[in-house]
Amino acid sequence: MQNGTLLAAVDLGSNSFRLEIGRFEHGHIQRVEYLKETVRQGNGLDENRNLTQEAMERGWACLARFAERLAGFPREHVRAVATQTLREARNREEFLTRGSALLGYPIDVVSGVEEARLIYQGVAHMLPQSDERRLVVDIGGRSTEFILGQQFSANAVASYRVGSVAWSSRYFPDGAFTPQAFLAAEIAAKAVLDEALSVFQRNAWEVAYGSSGTAGAVGDILTAMGGPKGLITRAGLNALYEKLLRAQSADRVRMEGLKEDRRAVIGGGISVLRAVFDLLEIEEMQVAQGALRQGALYDLLDREQPETDLRTATVNALMQRFAVDTAHAERVAATACALFRQAAAPYSERAERKLEWAAKLHEVGCRISHSDYHRHGAYILDNTDAAGFALPELHRLGILVLGQRGKVRKLEADLSDASFALQLICLRLAVALCHARRAPDITEMQLRMEPGTFTLKIPSRWPQAFPQSAHLLQEEMVAWQKTPWELRVLAD
Repeated sequence: MQNGTLLAAVDLGSNSFRLEIGRFEHGHIQRVEYLKETVRQGNGLDENRNLTQEAMERGWACLARFAERLAGFPREHVRAVATQTLREARNREEFLTRGSALLGYPIDVVSGVEEARLIYQGVAHMLPQSDERRLVVDIGGRSTEFILGQQFSANAVASYRVGSVAWSSRYFPDGAFTPQAFLAAEIAAKAVLDEALSVFQRNAWEVAYGSSGTAGAVGDILTAMGGPKGLITRAGLNALYEKLLRAQSADRVRMEGLKEDRRAVIGGGISVLRAVFDLLEIEEMQVAQGALRQGALYDLLDREQPETDLRTATVNALMQRFAVDTAHAERVAATACALFRQAAAPYSERAERKLEWAAKLHEVGCRISHSDYHRHGAYILDNTDAAGFALPELHRLGILVLGQRGKVRKLEADLSDASFALQLICLRLAVALCHARRAPDITEMQLRMEPGTFTLKIPSRWPQAFPQSAHLLQEEMVAWQKTPWELRVLAD
């Protein structure tokens, strides 16, 4: 990436949506612009876990405003990431479809574990280089992330469904601050978070950092109260708690450093933070400058180069975990990618890379069942924690793995997407051609794609030399019947 390149990250949080624009200079990203809007989508989930129309409209309006600022940014220079509220929302596809269209860029819903990894990257890149063992805590609107890390490596990550918006709605629904309400909120938070003790215990880290909204808000208030800048202490947190009790309700809280958009959720945030301090035996926590959005920006840099793309390492780790036949996986991947390069117009290195990952994982379900390995493989990819991947990316890989065999028309996929259809047929042809678990000779084969048609030209002598492979190609032509695409196999 060239110096001076502008990059942008959009963080669709449960309390606020944020836009961070940075300029890449000599390996670092310098902030150019930062926009934040309090959307409170986390309060917009109804009893059936559907986003209300009002909550969606608030989010869409914000994204439309962000889109105006992002006009002209190349797609590969923008990353939009959605977190816990959209992980939970049953009607999230409705919001994401229109939201992505309004923003002008796809919105990735990330898992809690992937959110934690990105948060750590954002925090680590904004800190001085150090070998210190770090604990990073990010209390968001509907989830809290814990990360143990050193330098730029996140060694342990976890995400819990506890947050300032959710806890404020549940334990301070009318805004009243009482000792009983705080006690109930803190006990409930500890009940969810106590499983973290086995990994995030006190001897596992040296310095604690608080990232994002709650930690930043508390740090600002304590500094205004005369405390050290950027430091949250147990004593300071207790003093803040006493101030909230004296105020008796959120609308009566008047404290220097407390921003208006934080007033409604300060009770939930303080109760969760107090629970974290008690549970993990924290005496003081430094307020981190980095957060999820900075992590998403630096992740864009990694994705620029295949050799630094974390997703490639994750695919290799999944292959190892599920005892995939590596030699065969690489054989299928090489064949699929060679066919893809022949037919893709225009060529997309990103699309080929995703095809390669799907090919390497096409037998990831074999350890569960040999006969239905494609179904089990798709299930694994839809339900695994995979560093570097957004949930829609994993789902798309899962659809490719599921679609590697059987009738294509039964696959619940958008075959009008020519790029996806090409990825799918290249994977299916590669699986068929590599059926004997040896590399096929495809030097004289040629795959072409035209609107609605794939044409595979093979040498005239090839069907007689490889009758089983020829039979599988005939079956492949049948498999694409009654779909928007036709496969022709021509012996030349």
